[in-house]
Order: sequence, then C-alpha cells, then structure tokens
Amino acid sequence: MKLLVTRPEADSAALVKALAALGHDAVVAPLLAIRFLDEAALPARNWQALLVTSANGARALGRRRDADALRNLPVFAVGQASAEALVHEGFTRVKAAGGDVDALAALVVASLRPDEGPLLHVAGSVVAGDLGSALAAHGFKVERAVLYEAEKAVRLPGAACDALEKRSLDGVLLYSPRTARTFVSLVTNAGLKDHLGDVTAYCLSQAVADALKGLPLRGVKIAHEPEQSALLALISA
Repeated sequence: MKLLVTRPEADSAALVKALAALGHDAVVAPLLAIRFLDEAALPARNWQALLVTSANGARALGRRRDADALRNLPVFAVGQASAEALVHEGFTRVKAAGGDVDALAALVVASLRPDEGPLLHVAGSVVAGDLGSALAAHGFKVERAVLYEAEKAVRLPGAACDALEKRSLDGVLLYSPRTARTFVSLVTNAGLKDHLGDVTAYCLSQAVADALKGLPLRGVKIAHEPEQSALLALISA
C-alpha cells in the first residue's frame, strides 16, 4: 500500500523504515513541526520522578545541559516510543505505560507515593488529557514544564497534495487528535476532500478517529491500543 505519513519530521524516518519492512510505500508529509523551547526554565526541585508524555518531550530534555542532574531519576513514559527516546537520550531508569495518559497515571499511582516528593511533567504547549489532575486526585503534586511546541502546518504539504490529486493513496496514518483535525482542515482548504474515497485512515486511538468526522474516507480503523506496534499490526491485518 501507499500510505501518507503525517508525523513530525523527527518521528517519520523510523516509521518509514518500519513501513518499508512490511512492504508499504510511504509519502512523508508532516502536519506538525516541532520547535524546542530551549529558553524555557526547567524548574529546580527535589523531584521524586519525571513524567514524559511524548518522544519530543524526551528529545527536549536530552538537548538541555540543565537536565543532566535529572538523568538518574526514575522516569515514567506514556508509551514505548517515548521510553525508547528517553533511553536514547541517556536516561537509565525508565518505565513505559500503555500508551495514554490514563495508563501513565495508573502506573505512577502503582509505583510511587505522594509523600516522597513532587513530580515533574515534561510536555509540549498542547497536551492530551489532564495528567496533573488525575494524579492530584491521588495526592501527588505535579508541575508541568513546557519544553516544546508543535506548530501546525498552514497548508497541506505538496507531497500529500500530489498523492491525493493522483488518487494514488491507500491510507493515512494519524497519531493524535490534533494531527487529525489539522488533516481535516488542510484537506478541506486544498479542495481535496472528494479525493479521499479510496483512502483508509489508520488511527492510534478512538479520539483520533473522532476528529475525522465529516471526511468522506473509504474507512476508519483504530489500533487496539495506543502504540505504534498496534497501529502497524492494524495496517498489516
């Protein structure tokens, strides 16, 4: 199949390689661009542990010298991709949750005690779910450090336009509700909604699928868990 990859540039290379190994062709058209906020303050506290809800959060930490003192802390990652990014950045005590904020909160509650210190949540300017409130309900104190922004594309990338105009796409991979909403907006603005009749959307979660309502797609399929491995298995099914 020929599949549209909408992930940010840093995440696309590994995904393209994984798709090629499964026999699929990829059209790379990032709909979000990551901008690291290197000037943002990294709060200094006696942190009990770190919480990381994206691979970009891991990369944002890894590029900062003032994060060196945090590398030996326990780190709880939202999913396997974030955990692997943390290990790549030199963090040694990493645990991965099941791919969403609820699973991450449950892992933290099962692993830590509120009276042993506050938690630092490394995140982007836009977050999915309310991790802080979920943990506050169990007595934890959580502070969020915004270390990057994901900026939406202002127009549909040329590679995506070309593939849609030629009706050569079989599917599109979508990892977040924000990316899905951006896809809807940009395809509509480009006048290409009518070219989606042969395209299946492969979505990481139900929330991603819900953001596609109104598009005349051939179909919408949802991974059984919010992890890339489950999404790739869905494509291969």
